[in-house]
Amino acid sequence: MSWYRNAVWFVKGLREYTRSGYESASKHFNPADVEVNVAGRSFLVTGANSGIGKATAKEIARRGGTVHLVCRSKELAEVAKGEIVTETGNPNIFLHIVDISNPKEIWKFAEKFKNEHKLNVLINNAGCMVNNRELTEDGLEKNFATNTLGTYILTTALLPLLEKEADARVITVSSGGMLVQKLNISDLQSGNGTFDGTMVYAQNKRQQVVLTEQWAKAHRNIHFSVMHPGWADTPAVRSSMPDFYQKMKNNLRTEAQGADTVVWLAVSTEATKLPSGLFFQGKAAV
Repeated sequence: MSWYRNAVWFVKGLREYTRSGYESASKHFNPADVEVNVAGRSFLVTGANSGIGKATAKEIARRGGTVHLVCRSKELAEVAKGEIVTETGNPNIFLHIVDISNPKEIWKFAEKFKNEHKLNVLINNAGCMVNNRELTEDGLEKNFATNTLGTYILTTALLPLLEKEADARVITVSSGGMLVQKLNISDLQSGNGTFDGTMVYAQNKRQQVVLTEQWAKAHRNIHFSVMHPGWADTPAVRSSMPDFYQKMKNNLRTEAQGADTVVWLAVSTEATKLPSGLFFQGKAAV
């Protein structure tokens, strides 16, 4: 019945995940929730050189936060950092070049970061959708290595740093695509059967939801959340889902609209009044 789940998800998406869905949901938002000053608080955003990650970093910077951009491409990251500093006037933007698909690189970065910085909020945004099965240099399927394992390793490595701070938070950017997949732990490397990059990505996003639920149970003094940004017009969507983009480009959310709930989860006091471990869409648990 996977075709049925896919069809239901797409119909739901047309209603809720598009720009019009955002505009409808935003009628119930309280602007005061995010009209805050977060100076003195430290935020780490992965995949921050473009798309939702950059939009999130920029909004946090506008509110005075210290923002650590974790990116794979040094060239793109430096451009993004310059743009954020120029547009927000916030000089407290720091750049770290890390490949989130490389476990050793993540551990090395995290150990160094823990010795040099504090951290209040971790935002796991980096991700990929590779449509043909590729292996990393460690022999890991690339989607899983980036979306699931990379997120797990970075979060696990930084938990001791987060544990030291009041009002610590971990936010993971997932996808409504997880609704078309049930958790399958028997084939994490997607080596069996026909490889479908879209479905592998959806499985990874389901895995992120389950990880968030388990972290919330194990670490009671950190607020964990996972969210769906809706269907946004980002470089990742344009490159990984060209057919979908061509069909939907006039109805996609802006990057800022996609980042809106991430920012709310990261800075508002209202977000942490809700239980840890929930899945959010449109600033509401679903």
